[in-house]
Amino acid sequence: MSLSKFESMLKTDNVYFFDATEFADIIQHYLNIGKHSLANKAVELGLEQHPDSVDLKLMKVELLVFENLLEEAVALLSAIEAVEPNNEEVFIQKATILSKERKHQGAIKFLKQSLEYIDDPVDVWAMIGMEYMYLDDYDNALSYFAKCIDVDYEDYSSLYNIVYCFEIKEDYKGCVRFLNAYLEDNPYSEIAWHQLGRQYFELKMYKEALTSFDYAVLIDEGFIGGYLEKAKTLEELNKHEEAIGNYLITLELDDPTAYVYIRIGECHEKLELFDAAIKYYKKAAYEDPLLDRAWLLLSEASKKINDNHKALYYINKALQIDDGNTLYWKVYADINIKLDFYDDAIKAFYKCLDLGGDTIDVYIALADVLLFIGDYNEALKLLIKVKKDYKDCAEIEYRLCGLFMLLDKKDYSLLHLKTALTLDFEYHHVIKDLFPLVFDTEEVKSLIKDFKKVFK
Repeated sequence: MSLSKFESMLKTDNVYFFDATEFADIIQHYLNIGKHSLANKAVELGLEQHPDSVDLKLMKVELLVFENLLEEAVALLSAIEAVEPNNEEVFIQKATILSKERKHQGAIKFLKQSLEYIDDPVDVWAMIGMEYMYLDDYDNALSYFAKCIDVDYEDYSSLYNIVYCFEIKEDYKGCVRFLNAYLEDNPYSEIAWHQLGRQYFELKMYKEALTSFDYAVLIDEGFIGGYLEKAKTLEELNKHEEAIGNYLITLELDDPTAYVYIRIGECHEKLELFDAAIKYYKKAAYEDPLLDRAWLLLSEASKKINDNHKALYYINKALQIDDGNTLYWKVYADINIKLDFYDDAIKAFYKCLDLGGDTIDVYIALADVLLFIGDYNEALKLLIKVKKDYKDCAEIEYRLCGLFMLLDKKDYSLLHLKTALTLDFEYHHVIKDLFPLVFDTEEVKSLIKDFKKVFK
């Protein structure tokens, strides 16, 4: 009734009287729903009618802090403190201001002072815990959040913060001990079981993680997060059919997401059910057309069933979304090679190099394509350039051997062959694969034979 009366007053020229408690309730309502302009109006009118109300002045301070008018807030707090020096809200607001100024030690000092005057300390403990988190002092943060849990075991905000502190310290075993102790007193907390499962997952204790997630979804059959984590754990245990079943449950409980469709597709792919995988990757791409990962997976799955034209179409889709991704250009090049589109493959490899994807595999693949189309000089120039950055690389040395032999530079060829055989004798089969004519020369056969005796 007070709220309706207040809003009616704002729409007319009428002025109604409210007591200070009514104003405080109206202001708190607007703060709770995020209507700060109306909250400010209520504070203004409230202080006109009750200029000495400390509670309304403290609400004014809260609004000033929210609007980052910190100097005004400090001045008003000083006036309030002169009247009520032991008001716990004064200490809390001082702490809030210091926290906004990143003076977290000072904030902690005032919050601890407020505990001397407050009846219910839980909210202040939580605030102190947050200040310690800002300071990266996770041990002290843990101790204060634990105090909150001791008072109210359903304080899930504090529980999540405790788990976060353990995780940021990478103390997963410590977190497991804490959660197991918590569950002894609160065995029907699906949140705690879920968090326990996540810690076991980090520790690669997948069977224990699975048991924890089982309890989480048993307690709450509509717990989507529990089913998702359970499905991921089943994947780690190579139980892909069961994983698919749990992912499908999440689709029944909530709107479908591209993420879930992708996970289902990947499970099918692990089972070598490529048509089914493609079906779900398509669903993911439909759900989120700008998700380049979905198009990449579609391309890779299509390659596996030798549908390279579709694979090329899908990787082009991924490149339209992110043409700066070197992985996509590598896949694009690989597909073009399979389709005998060598010029496009070469352009793709050079694009990789331009984007900084100058890894040895890109250079080798590019050199092999240049070799295949008979551009020996270009392949040779490329490998000589690369050799400066990748010394002692057998893959480069064997190819230099073959190219120099094809270009009638036998001495250079045999020199590189000796280096290659010294670096990795077992890899010498690459000469037979890429340079069969070179492999059949007497000099090459003789040198390989001599090295074979040494490596025996």
